[in-house]
Amino acid sequence: MKNIKTAKFSIGEIVRHRILPFRGVIFDVDPEFNNTEEWYQAIPPESRPAKNQPFYHLLAENEETEYIAYVSEQNLLSDDSDVPLRHPQLSEIFVQTDDGRYKQHPRLRH
Repeated sequence: MKNIKTAKFSIGEIVRHRILPFRGVIFDVDPEFNNTEEWYQAIPPESRPAKNQPFYHLLAENEETEYIAYVSEQNLLSDDSDVPLRHPQLSEIFVQTDDGRYKQHPRLRH
């Protein structure tokens, strides 16, 4: 039987990468790796994460641009910076609450 961990982070949570200079908001969670083998093999072996952990889909951004990222749990940390996100797709998926957090649009919940 596979040992699948419970996700540490949740949809709408703002996180930052542990090593790389980007942050974002989680819009989906895979309980374990669910991307292509080609994508996985493109990661340098010395920093390639284990597949049997949650992976997160982020509306991500860095200093220069906004994009979609797919990141292993081991490479994410909570972001408590209170710096607003600027990703152009934020309003398509989330509404911002009074406390600055994000929750999914009611029409997208299932």
